[in-house]
Amino acid sequence: MALISQKSFQFYSSSTPACRSILMTLGKRLSFISGQRKPQSCSSVAMRMLCFKGKSQYTFCRKNHVQLRIQSLSVNETVHLCGDTGSNTKPNNVWMDEQLFFQKLNSLCTSKEILDFLSSVEIMSDTMASGALQRISEVEMDDSGLKNPEGVFENEVFRALCFQFEFESSKLSNTGLLNALQALIKLRVDPRSMLMASLLSEAEERLGKGQLTVKNLCALGESLLELEGPSCATLDQIVNHMREKDMEMWTPREIVVVYKMLQVTVGEGKQYQDLLNRLNSVTLTVVSQLSPKFTSIILNSLVVLHQTQAVPLVTALCKHSVKHIPYFTGDELVNVLEAFLYFEHREQTFTVALETYVPKSIITMQPQTVSKVMQYCSQKRILSKPIFDAVAEDFISDADRFTTEQIAECIMPFATLNYLPPSASSLFRKLETVLHARLHHFQPHTLLNLLHSCVLIQRYPVNFLPKIFSPYFLQQLQAQPPGLDATVTTQLTHLFLTVTLECPFYEGPKLLPKYQVKAFLTSDSSPDVHLLKRVKAGLLYLLKKRMYFSSEVSTPYFYTLDIEIKLDEEGFVLPASQCEEVHRRIALCVDGQNRFCINSHNLLGEEAIKQRHLQLLGYEVVQIPFFEIESIQNCRKMAEYLHEKIFLIHMDSAADTGK
Repeated sequence: MALISQKSFQFYSSSTPACRSILMTLGKRLSFISGQRKPQSCSSVAMRMLCFKGKSQYTFCRKNHVQLRIQSLSVNETVHLCGDTGSNTKPNNVWMDEQLFFQKLNSLCTSKEILDFLSSVEIMSDTMASGALQRISEVEMDDSGLKNPEGVFENEVFRALCFQFEFESSKLSNTGLLNALQALIKLRVDPRSMLMASLLSEAEERLGKGQLTVKNLCALGESLLELEGPSCATLDQIVNHMREKDMEMWTPREIVVVYKMLQVTVGEGKQYQDLLNRLNSVTLTVVSQLSPKFTSIILNSLVVLHQTQAVPLVTALCKHSVKHIPYFTGDELVNVLEAFLYFEHREQTFTVALETYVPKSIITMQPQTVSKVMQYCSQKRILSKPIFDAVAEDFISDADRFTTEQIAECIMPFATLNYLPPSASSLFRKLETVLHARLHHFQPHTLLNLLHSCVLIQRYPVNFLPKIFSPYFLQQLQAQPPGLDATVTTQLTHLFLTVTLECPFYEGPKLLPKYQVKAFLTSDSSPDVHLLKRVKAGLLYLLKKRMYFSSEVSTPYFYTLDIEIKLDEEGFVLPASQCEEVHRRIALCVDGQNRFCINSHNLLGEEAIKQRHLQLLGYEVVQIPFFEIESIQNCRKMAEYLHEKIFLIHMDSAADTGK
């Protein structure tokens, strides 16, 4: 974080000549109020007085030196902000002045306008002064920092305000103190400066005395999170105070701040789980009131805090997020998508809303958001053609804006879900161009993931395979986590088998046997046990004996067959154990829902390449998809289906192709 250097505030230190000069000037120009004495005449200085009945008195000088005078102010008393309908005891004409002040303040768009306005104000409370600092932070800060640092920090009005907040911090109201602290943190003032130290010290002292309301505690918590981050020990103290408060009265903003504090204070011991349980219950009652920002923050906190038991709240937040999709920022949408993935929640209306939003907005979406949307679709097995087509077009037109990791995250889902968009030719030409230009920028595992995904959908990266199979690249894979684990060696073997079966023209390096697996991992596409059991029961009814088929058969070609049936030359079924006189091998692929895209008959890439390779290896592949047999009720009907599928339809098809 870029911070204004302490040098900018040296004039606040009483040990510096500049400060002594200012103090002398203040002494000459300001007359203090004591008891009922009236302020002395200031002639050209034209002293202006601010007085709130029973609250504070402030004197402001036209020459922009500011002096604060407090009369019997309790730190527990609140100076109400504009729009606050709390117990206001100020005369109506004064209260209206404060309202008008904030209306005018919020209409100003530059720090110069704000500071010029302050120099002309007749009446100003510490809350108004701190509100002015907050407004300056709003209009002057952007993603790159302070727009006009010299115009703000060298301005005499701003300096005088800061001087007053530093030396009279103990006499400020809670609201004035904490608003000023928040504003100065946003302005990136050096936390080591005397000004910040004074405000922080006063705030922490009031915290220790239990003088802060829930709103005050949240304001202090936000400030400390921004200033010191998770390492701040005071956050635990704030959370402990929050435990004693009545949550039923908390606003959505206060709920969000507490989640953010818990996010960094809850350790492995789960010492605040009781507080979290109460907070989750209260949050459930206000879900409908949450803004896009608050919805995203709470979902992110629930992920970080591993609140897997808060199912009602997660479900409500996910449903509520649907209407906010067009209004989330990129980072907020990423948080929401990550929550959907973490909690394994699926919401059809959310997908529909994404399909409407992404194609219209993809040009302005951040690359990180685009890649997260694709990751969400991939992991949820959602084949959304509108989203995939839009991402393909965006990548073709502006691939350079994506990092290498984001490129892989955008391309791999096409392969995972076995989908080629209408612009597939242009998409993979663009990918090849990017790979040639940025090959050395890809991390080894990212590159392997990307190239492996290409072969699933019959896009063969033969120009890059010599690099993949080279000893140097394999050493790089081994040196970086996860190393050459089972998943990585499965990908390497998949590439090797693909190039052997589908690219006979390839003459580059091969994958050494020591890097090849004996069998491909099938964890994501393992057989549906219930479905497989029903098919085997039907086969037993059809073939009469269990000896005529085998299940979960390992092959010399790394694949495992769901069911294998062997036939002799005349088409008779042979015992599964027989190895001689086998003329034909039939591989039954019993494809459950986990091998298809969700709510679709589109086979996933891993299963599609398996069936393609089995055919190239000489097997006659018969697909038994779940949607064809889920309505079959008994073994006899299942046997009839299998007889027609294997021995009639398939045999006719095989005869037509000359097999």
